[in-house]
Amino acid sequence: MTEPFRTNLLGPEPTYLPEETDVLARLDAGDEAVDLAAKFPSSSLVWAILADEAYAEGRTVESYAYARVGYHRGLDSLRRAGWRGAGPIPWKHEPNRGFLRALYALGRAAGAIGEAEEVDRIGKFLADSDPNAKAAIEGA
Repeated sequence: MTEPFRTNLLGPEPTYLPEETDVLARLDAGDEAVDLAAKFPSSSLVWAILADEAYAEGRTVESYAYARVGYHRGLDSLRRAGWRGAGPIPWKHEPNRGFLRALYALGRAAGAIGEAEEVDRIGKFLADSDPNAKAAIEGA
């Protein structure tokens, strides 16, 4: 677990997702995200990778769909980890990055298809989760 992360000392505790050791091992072994999605459908990281790949290839609608799945599966994981709909989701804690990447990818794809309300909502959610996440994702 990483060091405590809080922007509001009166607010909720940060949420730390568990490490996806099997997913990471398969990615390190060279497995493709498209194959891993069927084996690990609850992994936001896998869906975020698929969203990034589709976006890079100009398949914006597919990127949106992959990111939306990663976002919703991430919400499920966050709730299982004790998240109650608000509070920090620190980027520094590596297992949180799959969800944050899916969230970012959803906002990016929403912007590409002209869904302005979704872009604003996702941008706020990402900033509320970790104000440094967007810059970290864009810098990677």
